[in-house]
Amino acid sequence: MNTLQNFSKGLVKENPVLVLVLGTCPTLATSTSISNALGMGLAATVVLLCSNIVISALRKVIPDKVRIPCYIVLIAGFVTMVQMLVKAFAPALDAALGIYLPLIVVNCIILGRAEMFANKNKVFDSAVDALGMGAGFTLALSLMALIREVFGNGTFFGLPIPVLYDNHISILTMAPGGFFVFGLLIAAVNKFSAHKPKKQDFGCTGCPSAEICSHSCVNREEAAAND
Repeated sequence: MNTLQNFSKGLVKENPVLVLVLGTCPTLATSTSISNALGMGLAATVVLLCSNIVISALRKVIPDKVRIPCYIVLIAGFVTMVQMLVKAFAPALDAALGIYLPLIVVNCIILGRAEMFANKNKVFDSAVDALGMGAGFTLALSLMALIREVFGNGTFFGLPIPVLYDNHISILTMAPGGFFVFGLLIAAVNKFSAHKPKKQDFGCTGCPSAEICSHSCVNREEAAAND
């Protein structure tokens, strides 16, 4: 896999939110506005990039039996630094994200990439993978936030949109609306990017009852031959 493929797979083909369905909790909670979505996406990307680089560099040093605790400690350290920076330079964003900023520590996307990719690949490849997955996470959050803020609040980056501001669909900013938009985006990604099996892929081999049907056909053929 070349560098471009390594980066681009996180955008659509292996999008962590819309394809792998990871990080659902922060996705639904922080996608009520575009500014919150971008803040969460960038924070998670920074943590993912730093943790992937360090874990890849130390992959031959970290004992296999304690690798998960080591990953969590490293990730927690980077999350703490990011949280301190956000509190210092963007206190409004820190207040808006609330508990979901420190909860990046247990984000399945970050821990999953550490275990599945950074632990097995070189530093440069791990960094590119982190940037791709972070961009995919931010893109998915931003798409959800765009729909929910524009149609749910009638605003764009907090600025009112004529007509929509007085006729917004409030439920889109609530949990049911979040799940609805989330489902629509997953369905759209599956529709346009899912692998469509060729004609030869269809047949009895994928059926749970294939073996039973096969024996039944053989028995019928033997009975016909005996007659």
